[in-house]
Amino acid sequence: MEEISNSSGPEIPEKTENRENEKPKPVILRVIALTVALMAVILPVLGGLVLGKVIKFNDPAGLRGADVSVYQGDIDWPVLSQQIDFVFIKATEGSGYVDDRFAYNWEGAAAAGLPAGAYHFFSFDSSGKTQADNFIGTLKESSGGGEMLPPVIDVEFYGDYISRPLAADEVREELRAMIDEVERLCGTKPIIYCTDKAYRLYSSCFDDCPLWIRNVYFYPVGKEWTFWQFSDTETLRGYSGDEKYIDMNVFDGTASELKKLMIRL
Repeated sequence: MEEISNSSGPEIPEKTENRENEKPKPVILRVIALTVALMAVILPVLGGLVLGKVIKFNDPAGLRGADVSVYQGDIDWPVLSQQIDFVFIKATEGSGYVDDRFAYNWEGAAAAGLPAGAYHFFSFDSSGKTQADNFIGTLKESSGGGEMLPPVIDVEFYGDYISRPLAADEVREELRAMIDEVERLCGTKPIIYCTDKAYRLYSSCFDDCPLWIRNVYFYPVGKEWTFWQFSDTETLRGYSGDEKYIDMNVFDGTASELKKLMIRL
């Protein structure tokens, strides 16, 4: 005889809720709203602290050096040299200006045994060749045949050019004239110092030269640099000028590699 099963039939799966259409609970909405409100307050404050250089992200390892000019006033080179590995000193600007403290600073850095280089502030209103003559002529008068880091051309904006910079086509001829003349007179390509903005506008004018990039907020991404100016708000011992702060830079290499850069005029 066939046995009768005790089963009441096939199991029917329990009905599950459709959670895809489930609305967020009020507590989740409150958390999201609070998070958005906090970020709206925190981000501007954080940005202000970064722009005001209260919070600094730049703290690179490696050989560190300063760059100085008349604005640092009287420099005690035996004291300053103990805190840095190299220095760049402002020499000239345009076709006729010579920094009032250049000769003193150049002699002081040499006496302190500090690897030193000189820089020229490029003028958009002057001939590139006459600027090169001013720069290299001043260097030759002060160098005494000693070793120095390669010459630097500082390309940044000033005056009306800050808000209305020239196009690259308007800058290229005179900037290239200076680069080529400095190379002819020194036997090496000059280093180009520039801000991020100047790099974006004019890098095609000097892409065959070593780069010294300025970015005092973040690491300079996407650029092959030899020197990086990472801060303009450092304070060191050994100077007493009108300018409270001193610019700081890092070299992308070792001490022996820095030594290999040295030239003689």
